Amino acid sequence: MDTSIRVREAAVLGVRYQCPLCGSSLRRFQPFGGTAGVFASLQVVGGGYRPNARCPICCGLDRERLVYLSVLHVTDAFKTHTRVLHVAPERQLSEILKNQQTIEYLTADLHSTQVMVKMDIASIQFPDGHFDGIICNHVLEHVVDDRRAMAELYRVLRPTGWAILQVPISLALNHTYEDFSITTPAEREVAFGQHDHVRIYARDYKDRLEDVGFKVNVFRWTTLVHDFGGPENRFGLDAREAVYLATK
Repeated sequence: MDTSIRVREAAVLGVRYQCPLCGSSLRRFQPFGGTAGVFASLQVVGGGYRPNARCPICCGLDRERLVYLSVLHVTDAFKTHTRVLHVAPERQLSEILKNQQTIEYLTADLHSTQVMVKMDIASIQFPDGHFDGIICNHVLEHVVDDRRAMAELYRVLRPTGWAILQVPISLALNHTYEDFSITTPAEREVAFGQHDHVRIYARDYKDRLEDVGFKVNVFRWTTLVHDFGGPENRFGLDAREAVYLATK
């Protein structure tokens, strides 16, 4: 192993934390997240700066770890055959899921070439009820017609299926903030915290999902703390972040 890699690993390896994605035992996770003022002023969970977010070994983020643990412990995907659509897949989570024998796995993205199919989630090319599970983690805040995208995700989900549909959420707003007159990257960064975001979701995000037909369980991982890192939070999750587990 390269000496510089050994030095870097020695600086972060320890026993306080563990990354469930790569199995590394760590002294700490690394900081990550946007520093735009709107993230702090609107208390945006999952979008702003977090001091303990990224694994220094596999680069997986806290929100990615939360999704993985939710698939593992809250769904039956690791127990029974499950056809899973993973939109805009995160690298480390994708590696785990594609090698799971019970999962028939498909990755999709509109722009990336590192996926199995090109897909616009506002116009999905698969038939009704095609997927048993859907993972869409921090995607909808980039989609102009998010209601159409939500309806498409609902359409292709099997009646007994599940979908984990995560977005950055403002704890300070009751209603989602969007303004389609804001179009330039610079304007969007000021208004929404990131140059390619088109809104800031709020407490009504659940209502938006339910408007297209989903039944939504806003699941707090702290209620199953034993499976999500124990009271000491050894997986470095954000206690404010809930899982939006949608079913048909």
